[in-house]
Amino acid sequence: MTATIAKELTIGQLAQRSGVATSALRFYEEQGLISSRRTSGNQRRYPRDMLRRVAFIRVSQNVGMPLSAIRYALDRLPEGRTPTHEDWAHVSEYWRQDLDARIAQMRRLRDNLSECIGCGCLSLESCMLANPYDVLGEHGACGPVRLLSDDRRVADEPEAEGEALARAKAAGGAAAVGATVVKDPCAPPPTPLNPPRPPRPRGRAGR
Repeated sequence: MTATIAKELTIGQLAQRSGVATSALRFYEEQGLISSRRTSGNQRRYPRDMLRRVAFIRVSQNVGMPLSAIRYALDRLPEGRTPTHEDWAHVSEYWRQDLDARIAQMRRLRDNLSECIGCGCLSLESCMLANPYDVLGEHGACGPVRLLSDDRRVADEPEAEGEALARAKAAGGAAAVGATVVKDPCAPPPTPLNPPRPPRPRGRAGR
């Protein structure tokens, strides 16, 4: 006797097959990433193709994709029918560019983490050569400029770095070249030594 394959799954079956907790499946449904129908007893029933959607969501999350980007990709799938091979190929083509950019960024992190990455900490000796006066702060808002996309690595160009360095010197830079520590432009303002006292309450308690 040939076993029949159910076309729909309960939330428990979907959780068992996908390895995702039922609470996460409910969250995915609330976010519009997956969908179900309700039975007369108000129980969820998921079409089998939701297994591929859930797998896609989990793998995408594991590589750091935000839910907003995952939702945008899944919105490219057709509604009202099971996605075909061509439908998923269309999604993967959109995904490829984003994944390639993330792979390149992870490679830069792996290869350059021991060198100056333009974050502004200036804690390495090479930082004073690669990022004097924290010139990269003007372009990366004190972020890891050298690990971001190539079009933002402006300090690798001598002219741009020289102009920023000249402006820093003209403004009275925080430290001389060769120093190991300079003022961090992202640091919070210093706490005053004698902070103002709070106003005394009025009434008898304040007399």
